[in-house]
Parts: sequence; C-alpha cells; structure tokens
Amino acid sequence: MKALLESSLATQGPARAGWKANPIIYEINTWVWLNQLSSEYDRPITLANVPAQELEALAAWQFDAVWLMGLWHRGAATRASALNYFHEYRHALPDITEADVPGSAFAICDYRVEEQLGGREGLALFRERLREHGIKLILDFVPNHVATDHHWLFEHPEYFVCGAQDDFEARPSNFFAIPSAAGEQLVVARGRDPYFPAWIDTAQLNAFQPELRRTFIDILIDIGNQCDGLRCDMAMLMTNDIFRETWNSYVGDTPATDFWLEIIPAVRKAHPQMLFMAEVYWDLEHKMQRQGFDYTYDKGMYDRLVLGERGDIRAHLQADLSYLQSNIRFIENHDEARAMETFGEDRQRPAAALICTLPGATLLHQGQIEGRRIKLPVHINRAPEESPRPALERFYRRLLREVSHPLYHQGQWSMIEPEPIHPADYTHNNLLMYVWTDAPDARLVVVNLSGEWSRAAIHLDAWLRLENRNWLLYDVLSESYTKQSGEALHERGLQLETPPYGAHIFRFERDSG
Repeated sequence: MKALLESSLATQGPARAGWKANPIIYEINTWVWLNQLSSEYDRPITLANVPAQELEALAAWQFDAVWLMGLWHRGAATRASALNYFHEYRHALPDITEADVPGSAFAICDYRVEEQLGGREGLALFRERLREHGIKLILDFVPNHVATDHHWLFEHPEYFVCGAQDDFEARPSNFFAIPSAAGEQLVVARGRDPYFPAWIDTAQLNAFQPELRRTFIDILIDIGNQCDGLRCDMAMLMTNDIFRETWNSYVGDTPATDFWLEIIPAVRKAHPQMLFMAEVYWDLEHKMQRQGFDYTYDKGMYDRLVLGERGDIRAHLQADLSYLQSNIRFIENHDEARAMETFGEDRQRPAAALICTLPGATLLHQGQIEGRRIKLPVHINRAPEESPRPALERFYRRLLREVSHPLYHQGQWSMIEPEPIHPADYTHNNLLMYVWTDAPDARLVVVNLSGEWSRAAIHLDAWLRLENRNWLLYDVLSESYTKQSGEALHERGLQLETPPYGAHIFRFERDSG
C-alpha cells in the first residue's frame, strides 16, 4: 500500500499556459449542429449568429473547450466522391437528400471556413463569444492528405507522393491521374495508412517534403490566429518511421528532423498557448507526447472499457503519472460507435465517471450526453431525430458540475488498492478506486465496471485525518449523504457495497451535527 501511494501520489503536472490541467473538451459536428439550430429556430443559423441561449447552454455544461469538427472548405471533388456512396448514409438518415451530403470533413480542399457556416468572420465572432463564457476553441488539422481537387496539385505537385503510369493502371484504388500544369499526366497517391485501403477522396501529401513543411507552418500559424488548439488527424502517419514504412519506394531521403519536431515548435513560437491534441494509435502515444503533443488519444483505455477488462484497466492506470496526464479519454467520438450503442445506459455511467475523473483530458461527443444511438457519417450535415434520455442527461449534469471543481484541475491524484470485506469475497477486484486531494478538499471515486454487487474496505488514513471527528459522505452522483464515525473509519476503514455498473464520487464533509 505504501509503495502504491509513493508511486502514484503526485501534484498534477503543469498544463499548457492558459489552459486548465485535465480539461473537458466537447466535440461538435459543426455543420450538423448549425443545421439543427436552423431547424429549431426556423431561420438560418451560422457561427456568426448562434443564439445567446445556445452558448449559455454550452457554458452551463462547464466545458473547458469546444472542438468544432468539420468547418474547413470541402470542395466539389470531396462532395462528388461522397455522393457515390449516397445509399450507405440511409442507415443514419433515412430521409437523406443530396443536399445533406457536403462530403468528408477530412478531405479538405482549403483551410478556410465554409462560407455556409459563417466564414472566417463568423468563426471569429463565435470564438469571442465562447471566450466570454470561459470556453476555448479547438479546430481540425489533417496533415496526411488533402482533397483531390486541392489547388496544390496544380501549383505544387512536389508536395505529393507521386507514382508512375504503371502504378495507376495496376492499382487505381491507390492512385489517381490528373493533367499537370505542364500538360502531362500526373499520377498521385491517394491518402492512406499502412494497414487499410486508401481514402479515395484524398491525395497523399509527402511528409518529407521540406517546402510542404514550411507551408504547413504558415497555415498553422494562421489557424492559430483563429483558435486555441488543434486536433491533429492521424498524427502518427507523419512521423519519419511510419511515413517511410508506408511510402518507402515513392519518397526521397528521410529528413533528419521528424515532422512534428519541426512543425510544433515553429507554431508555438508564434502561439505559445496553442494546444496540440493527437489522434494516434498503435501504442505510439508516448512517442507523440515526446514530439510535443499535449494530449494523445487513449485508445487503449477505450478498448479495455468496451471489453470490460477491469484488470487491464487497473494495470493501465499504473503507468507513470506524467503519461496519464497527457492522454485524452473518450467513450465515443465521430470515429467510434455511439456510447449508448456500445455500452448501453447502465455501463455508460461508470465508464463516463471514470474518464471524467482521471488525470488527463476528457473528450465528450455531441449527442453523447443525450444518449443518441445513431453514429453519423462525417460526410453528411444533418442528423435524424432521436428521443432524449433525461435520466442520462441528469447524470452527466451532476458529473460535469462536479469535475469543474478546481480540485480536479490542481489537486493531487492517487490510486487506492481496495481490500476484501472478508477472505472469501473477491468482488473487491471489480472496483477501481482513487482519491483527489487538495487540502482541505478530498474526493473518493469508486467505479464498478462489473455486472455484480461488489464490496470492499478502503483505508483512507494516508489522505485524511479521520479520527476525533465525524464525517458526512456526500455521494455527488446519487446526491445522497451517509454519516461515518471518524474513529470507525480509522479502525476498520470505509466499507462499501457498490451495485452493478455503479459509480460513486464521495465528498468528505465534517459533521457539525
């Protein structure tokens, strides 16, 4: 127990200047959201004229940042490609029309805000209004590829991974051909990662090309004038080793400096407070953190939560605290299935309580709080009607109100090892427990990811002076109190019984009665 305390108890590491440690970030599908508001208010809503009550509603959830996904210009080729798969979108939007299909949010034709969404001026106004509510703004950056009608294909073909006519004829799903500025045919690779088929609506950029890197720095400095942070799509694809593995015979010498080690410092020179968040897989989180990212996707935690691997989750949380603090956790996003579909309402609650109360950032997705089930393709701009789930919304309201407390952003976090109530009871192994402390405040978080009642004893002397006083334990999530004798807590520990898929956040208050 002492060794566990010494290895895990530490003051929260510093956040990016201007940012809270352990922020709560809310992902909004920009086009879907604005179309929904336009329908509700019966008038066109863009970023320039979002109703004040909608901003107040965002602020009431106490998000630290909003990520506006999919606001960059997509272009004609992106839309034309998406329309080829029109029939595949009916499962999400049965009454879909062609007007509902602008194309993939990640096949970007230009880093300018879609005029239909409010343009650059509308975004600037929206950002300023977010600031008034203490909310920061995150935007997309897709470094690996662009749309197949991007102007660089004609102005700077050297920015792309190019092949020969034989490549195009042998593998048209991986290459496409266009006329070049010189009047010849240019064969360009489609964007891809090494383990999946190519994205047919994209053109692959060359991460090794020095002028492209300099151009990206200029673009990101300009984007940095419009936001407070960047979510970088498939960030690991641009590292020297992954890019070399994927495109070895099509690109030149490997640069001495890795892509992000060149890009991030240059952008931060202009925007020191710019937060970088990486979508990353393949156990490369630590590598991307070392290359300058503030937060990296914790896909490992997500997968373990889906499978309910409690032992693996516990082991996952034994990692170095600085690593845990640099992860961003989620139980859904635009790529993953809806949490309601994967976890259901019962399993979702402890999973959400866990990701929101661990060191590191939390990503919540538009529709998650309301319990939506239908995952939307990133190619469409409208969502179907779904019935809200008021009980789930109330749960999230209590949870997010709690984690807005300064304790979770500047306190100390430590795991607790639960102990059995009696020798024959092994259900304590189902429980994850940890504390947050920042004198005089303390919280005990208990999460049961199993489908059975689970019991444990917990000794808290290392964090609280328990004896010679009585305590009220307020469970934030159930909004209920229990009285505890300090002497009994000191002698026997806190004894808990937690229902299947239960979660508790206990606030310790001195009992003056």
